[in-house]
Amino acid sequence: MLEFVDLSKSYPTEGGNRRVVLHPCSLQVPPRTKLGLLGRNGAGKSTLLRLIAGTQDPDAGEIIRNGEVSWPIGYAGSFNKDLTGAQNTLFVARIYGVDTESLKDYVCEFTELGEFFHMPVRTYSSGMKARLAFAVSMGIPFDIYLIDEVTSVGDGRFREKAARVFAETLKESGAVFVSHSVGQIRKLCDAGAVLDNGVLTYYPDVEEAIEAHEANMKKKASA
Repeated sequence: MLEFVDLSKSYPTEGGNRRVVLHPCSLQVPPRTKLGLLGRNGAGKSTLLRLIAGTQDPDAGEIIRNGEVSWPIGYAGSFNKDLTGAQNTLFVARIYGVDTESLKDYVCEFTELGEFFHMPVRTYSSGMKARLAFAVSMGIPFDIYLIDEVTSVGDGRFREKAARVFAETLKESGAVFVSHSVGQIRKLCDAGAVLDNGVLTYYPDVEEAIEAHEANMKKKASA
């Protein structure tokens, strides 16, 4: 289960004002829910994902996480660029208490990085780093996965493989999924939340969330 208790977030702007990303919000997301997070560009979806991950602090309130929560999948910024892909994988395995060799073997096979798996991450392209981050995430069992456009990396064949593994993994887990593709949200999620002008609204039915989001987009287009 994921719960927000009077959670709020804002940033300072020029002139001494603050831009509100999230007005005080309280909501409960049931266990194993696949939640699609919808909103306009710049609405603060990625900020909200970082709040859930615990990599950013709210202004006030708290997030109650009943279970292990992943980092934002696809995000490779926490890798040590001077270590190899294999060494970074082993480091993450030790942090999360999983079998080091099993995770290394899984990530090596899944990423298809070949010799690059044993080269420093600073030599990787952005796509290679995304593959590594995705594979490490899928190799560790989490109760809630945080996903930001993760299955869009790589070529068509890799995207299909990633989507299959992702769908299988989510059968026993919950997720918070950010995507610009309403089709992906509809396919992967059963509930939704819409972030608009700092107000987060939860919908137990993903179709209701999509309808509300599309109505907001039409208002913006006609303004």
